[in-house]
Amino acid sequence: MKGIVTLVLFVTTLATSAQSNAALIKHFEAYNKQMRIQGDVQGMINAMTHLNVLAPSEARKDTLAYIYTTEGKYVQALNTIGIDRKIDDSEIALEVKAIALKALKQPERALEHYKALFDKKPTPELTYELAELSLQVLKLDAALEYINYGLANAKPEMKRAYYERQTPYEVALKSGFMYLKALQLYQKDKVNNMDAVIAALDDTLKASPNFNLAKITKNEILRQHQELQASKK
Repeated sequence: MKGIVTLVLFVTTLATSAQSNAALIKHFEAYNKQMRIQGDVQGMINAMTHLNVLAPSEARKDTLAYIYTTEGKYVQALNTIGIDRKIDDSEIALEVKAIALKALKQPERALEHYKALFDKKPTPELTYELAELSLQVLKLDAALEYINYGLANAKPEMKRAYYERQTPYEVALKSGFMYLKALQLYQKDKVNNMDAVIAALDDTLKASPNFNLAKITKNEILRQHQELQASKK
């Protein structure tokens, strides 16, 4: 008899716990919806964190990590979904890992996830990321392949934003690839490619006269070249 009473109490406790858990999930789903309406990002993060504790899922983790990424909280994003590439990573997970690792100055790791995204759906925008990161890790041949792909496939309406000055600005994505090609030539041979590098930067600026980063780069390359020539005299 005592065993039957214990069993009934255990089953009752489980049922009550399940009902309570379901109620909490419903509450935080409603709370998350309201935070979205209000544009309260921290509230959305709190709601998704609670939901992940109550009913964890890869989709919820990916969503939470994505929200962290949009807020520039890259470490928190990676702590949520991890750093390593997984076979079953969603596109959101790959994007979060790629963006966060790039922002945290880990280009080799970021490249892995950008490549996976590119394999799923190749776009000129992704190609730019791959080309830029390949230049950073001195994979110059790979960078040139991505640059040529981008130059061939970038549409006139596609833009690229740059943030090196206080006011961000946009230039044509194709101009961005032209700029990267100049950098690739420069890294390939800083002495013998000098004329080609300057010509490439001039072409870039003709296409996009507001390309401030290209202007800065051209001036810096010319300054370094002049110093090198002076040191040889």
